[in-house]
Amino acid sequence: MIIFTFFVFRFQSAIDFVCNTHREKDRERANARNGGKGKTKDDGLTPEQRRERDAKALQEKTAKKAAQAAGSGDAGGKNTKK
Repeated sequence: MIIFTFFVFRFQSAIDFVCNTHREKDRERANARNGGKGKTKDDGLTPEQRRERDAKALQEKTAKKAAQAAGSGDAGGKNTKK
């Protein structure tokens, strides 16, 4: 039983290695297609600055929606005319 477990473990390790290799190659190809633009979270801001930026954007969005709702006279924001 121990020998069987050892071979199963080794086989699974080989499969994992091959899959990870393919995954990395796919990422490299995708980066090459996108001109090297990858996902990067580093926008040069600290978490506090990011929170402030996001809060400001949310306030602006809320104000814009409120202005649209007030301008159209429809408080729900949905057009009920048929």
